[in-house]
Amino acid sequence: MSRRVLGWDRTAAVLVALVLLALGAAAVLWGAGQLTRVWSAAPEQLSTTPLDDVTATSWWRWTSTAAGAVLALLGLWWLLAHLPSTRVGPLRLPGSGRGGRSTVDGSSAVAAAAEVLGELPGVRASSGRLREVRGQVVADMSVTAGPRTDLAALSAGIDGVSSDLARVLGRDDVRSRVRVRIARRDRAAARVR
Repeated sequence: MSRRVLGWDRTAAVLVALVLLALGAAAVLWGAGQLTRVWSAAPEQLSTTPLDDVTATSWWRWTSTAAGAVLALLGLWWLLAHLPSTRVGPLRLPGSGRGGRSTVDGSSAVAAAAEVLGELPGVRASSGRLREVRGQVVADMSVTAGPRTDLAALSAGIDGVSSDLARVLGRDDVRSRVRVRIARRDRAAARVR
């Protein structure tokens, strides 16, 4: 969640809390017959006649429709802003001091590592991305290998690529996860006619 969304959350929460506190206190005082002590113009009874007059006007339908659409869009934005993001920005490199800040684009490094994984013997496809999982930065890669692939050799290749990635990123807190999927069938050989 971004700082801007967090700021809107806090502001909205304070405003809603204040309105609810005021309405709750007014309801308690009104029920006890003491509301006129705090608010001298408090009515003895509530009438909905002015509200009925407003809702009977010709502009009410269009205004309420527009207000409903705006509120629905605002609610949708609010929900989308609260979706957890797994995206990771630039990673700060060790050795960055007060005089400057050195960063690396970890996503590009993980994409390059996935390409190297795709060149290992028996690998048909590979992909990778850098993401945040439960507060940890994870280089999440996946490999699809053929059913006859030597898994011991593949595992050694994956270990080598993961070690190279850790050296490139220069950070000990980045974890690597490589999921290996085994294809069900061998690729069909191209038919020659």
